Amino acid sequence: MVTLNDKWTVTRGPVLINGMQAIARMLLVQSELDRSRGLKTAGYVSGYRGSPVGNLDTALWAIRDRLTAAGIVFQPGVNEDLAATAVRGTQQLGFLPNPKVDGVFAAWYGKGPGVDRSTDALKHGNYAGTSPTGGVLCLYGDDHAGKSSTVAHQSEQAMAACLIPSLYPATAAEIVTFGLYGYALSRYSGLWVGLKLVNETAEQTMTADLALDDFEIVIPPEAADGIHIRSGVLSPLAEEQVAVEKRLPLVHKFVRANKLDRTVFRAPRPRLGIVAAGKSYGDVRQGLALLGLDEDGAAQLGISLYKVGCSWPLEPEGLAAFAEGHATLLFVEEKKSFLEAQSAAILINRSERPRLLGKIDEAGEALFSSVKLLEPVEIALAIAGRLTQLGVLDARLQTCAEALARDSGVSPPSTTAIQQSSPSSEIVGTPKRVPYFCSGCPHNRSTRIPDGSLSMSGIGCHGMINLVRPEQALPPVHMGAEGGNWVGIAPFSGTNHIFQNMGDGTYYHSGLLAIRAAIAAKVNITYKILYNDAVAMTGGQPVDGPISVADIARQVRDEGVKTIVLVSDEPGRHKNTVLPSQVEIFHRDRLDEVQRRLRAVEGTSVLIYEQTCEAEKRRRRKRGKFPDPPKRLFIAKGVCEACGDCSVHRPA
Repeated sequence: MVTLNDKWTVTRGPVLINGMQAIARMLLVQSELDRSRGLKTAGYVSGYRGSPVGNLDTALWAIRDRLTAAGIVFQPGVNEDLAATAVRGTQQLGFLPNPKVDGVFAAWYGKGPGVDRSTDALKHGNYAGTSPTGGVLCLYGDDHAGKSSTVAHQSEQAMAACLIPSLYPATAAEIVTFGLYGYALSRYSGLWVGLKLVNETAEQTMTADLALDDFEIVIPPEAADGIHIRSGVLSPLAEEQVAVEKRLPLVHKFVRANKLDRTVFRAPRPRLGIVAAGKSYGDVRQGLALLGLDEDGAAQLGISLYKVGCSWPLEPEGLAAFAEGHATLLFVEEKKSFLEAQSAAILINRSERPRLLGKIDEAGEALFSSVKLLEPVEIALAIAGRLTQLGVLDARLQTCAEALARDSGVSPPSTTAIQQSSPSSEIVGTPKRVPYFCSGCPHNRSTRIPDGSLSMSGIGCHGMINLVRPEQALPPVHMGAEGGNWVGIAPFSGTNHIFQNMGDGTYYHSGLLAIRAAIAAKVNITYKILYNDAVAMTGGQPVDGPISVADIARQVRDEGVKTIVLVSDEPGRHKNTVLPSQVEIFHRDRLDEVQRRLRAVEGTSVLIYEQTCEAEKRRRRKRGKFPDPPKRLFIAKGVCEACGDCSVHRPA
């Protein structure tokens, strides 16, 4: 009988699983593999949430008993770079006396902006190296379209700058196996190893075929000496030399031995070779299917397909062998060119080399966007365009391509290349649904400011204020720098004061330092610290550490903030709270009055707006952990005219 619990127990066959659960399963399997090999290891996971790895903590908490039994410790980081340093520490276990285990396999997680802020910590950890019985995975989430981020991001380049190899799984099943390969590679080479996770694999629930009972990893011979982490006197140049000259060459050996990069199918008379990795590989397969081409049909037309598993450093021997005999290599990859550029360096000095196409065609015209997400229909039409160029597009394919172009709005393939005129290529001016606050969200009210004032947004649900009322709120800066831009604006602006929104999660993550910077710069700013008792944007997780209204008030007072005000939907609850003596308490209904007072205060002031997240209230009520109000307010449908006036005058 098939059950939802199969994802944790089945070793062969289909299971229903999502990307975050696949990571959890991979960690459990790694523990099992070590035990079967006679290794007494433990696991350690730390990082900071954010889409598309926003629910990894939830997935791990859901199986805490399984993790405990496997000796895996999950400790969310206060922020990404501190978490990375904690992960680095696990590899130093052998430097201290009386270790409890033989080694620790560790994992760091974070979304793209977390990679950016943590490159210093990641590079330090990677240059130091790993234990031969430990290993480190960097689970980095990339939001290519910026669907739930303040910037669209692609992190392979940042990881490569840290000399961290990247594996790019295409499915949930590959998240499991690539993670296991990653740990083996980390132990073999002494390097940290990245695992690239995008929305389409990390956040989707899918049926995955597991094959773990006969899963084998090949460890190549001739591993270099002195490649693993060592204690002793720090020598930065020597660490870099070991990473570059000894560790990175081992990546190519491992990739070849385990066929992480592979030829999926090869044409008997090769003409067009397609190279793709991860999500784009799946899109290529779907694009071929849209043209009515299976593997045999594509191969008969001269098409070959190469699937890259390790996107950096690209293994040269397999790529060169695949390229041999092809007139053209077409690189299908989202965002900036990465595989194509590496392939050019690999193939440039060969006497016979194919033409390389990807972001542009041979005429310098756009072929695949470097910005937007690629869709299978675009890929299908690009392939049809190349087949036209090669003179092998038959009547059936021509009819199919024209139908696809007509139905999708993309121009049909020309004799040179597909034209980039798809509806999704239009970025500016495209109508789209603007996100809005949940019903009853405290930030719908807390972000409002008095007439004549301006505010700045930040990371968190309250950041939607820039989308809802952009005339009142500047766009957000990166997490933890809220108000830092005002430090630069203030000396040159005739505006005397500004409000800055900041969530309690951001405050604990890194925001207190921004408040300290504003105090040091002596600018006139009011920080509205929105205490909603949950990290609401990523699923209602708790803030990663002890924090309360009183803690915040005392901390900002000790930093030098003299004017602190608390507003709450239940101010009476704070009568017995131990607050600094100068803190004034008001009902949230007096928010406008309080803000008018604060904007006249010289220097940095703090307004703590306390109200539990409404979505979290609903979750807790279902679990019997939050009071259920005896009275509720409903709008009478019979008299409602749907004018929207109630949401203006009574927003929350």
